[in-house]
Amino acid sequence: MMGERRVAQDALFYEFSLERHVPVDHLVRSVDRFVDLSGIRDHLRPFYSETGRPSIDPELMIRMLIVGYCLGIRSERRLCEEVHLNLAYRWFCRLGLDGAVPDHSTFSKNRHGRFRDSDLLRKVFEMTVRRCLAEGLVGGEGFAVDASMIKADANRQRSVPGSEWLTPETASHAVREYLAVLDDAAFGAATPVVPKFISDADPASRWTGANGGLAFFAYCTNYLIDLKCAVIIDVEATTAVRQAEVTAQRRMIDRTQERFGLWPGRRAADAGYGSAENLAWLVHERGIEPHIPVFDKSQRTDGTFSRDDFVYDRERDCYICPAGKKLRQRQKIYRMPRPLVDENGMMRYRASKRDCECCSLKPQCCPNAPARKIPRSIHEGARDMARDIAATRRLCHLQA
Repeated sequence: MMGERRVAQDALFYEFSLERHVPVDHLVRSVDRFVDLSGIRDHLRPFYSETGRPSIDPELMIRMLIVGYCLGIRSERRLCEEVHLNLAYRWFCRLGLDGAVPDHSTFSKNRHGRFRDSDLLRKVFEMTVRRCLAEGLVGGEGFAVDASMIKADANRQRSVPGSEWLTPETASHAVREYLAVLDDAAFGAATPVVPKFISDADPASRWTGANGGLAFFAYCTNYLIDLKCAVIIDVEATTAVRQAEVTAQRRMIDRTQERFGLWPGRRAADAGYGSAENLAWLVHERGIEPHIPVFDKSQRTDGTFSRDDFVYDRERDCYICPAGKKLRQRQKIYRMPRPLVDENGMMRYRASKRDCECCSLKPQCCPNAPARKIPRSIHEGARDMARDIAATRRLCHLQA
């Protein structure tokens, strides 16, 4: 006969172990054996007072943030609720059964206070990278870089046109704090172009339509990734414009060399990093092979010859057209020599008007101009290197 317990009576003593109630294959167990936060208290010690009541343990807050990151809990309020209720999270955070979970406001106060002043989150990140280096998970020979768009918590209806943006004197205290970072090349100083809209709540974000859909306010998180085991070596946040992403890439490469002594021989990226200036920086200043598509708009679509149809002669510093004629930087001697390079770092190679007038290929070359001109960047050598690498890779792929 089925029995039924009719009187609810609590036991006088309990024997309970969190260790036994966390499954062996739970994610937090896999993470916990690699987490060592023993050094963060010494790092933060100068930022705490010697008197007063004890503060919330910084290791507890970092462990809770790790839980939120691994489990995709973006709200700190919800994170506190989950840690309070979930036994596995309590075990990972070393809270036990009766440990108090800090209020959600503690995270924002520390993030804008001690954590930012001490750069603690970067220290924790670099501790993790050093652990990966020690375990042999980082090759250090090849890096990849890319940016991910992060939508900002800013509303289009609460923004103003960029031309009507208020001055710092009329802005609130919170906005003035944001404005203080806008001189950074990773944010407002990345480009002189005035944004179409600026958010009053988050002026450091950028109005962008880069995803191809409706425009929105966003940031970019830039990642430098080692190609051996796809370990993230460095990360930096920027505003959502290409110039800021290129700046972040340079900072991350320099910081990786300074902090970890890693100097890659090659670097992979998409065409957004294929500008002439950036390729030249990689090749000539850092000695890195650019496995990057060249950012090039020289290809013509009207049926006339493109720049690729002209052959550059390095020894004579001239281009040879399809008809075999030379294009030089100067076809005649000026009394006052003109500069060979313009303010954009471009040189112009010009054909002789006499050669073009009688050429049978003129309708295919320069039908609307007296003579053909070819622009060439002062960084064309680095661009050619990137093109050669791409062509070699395509050839190897076809042969395979």
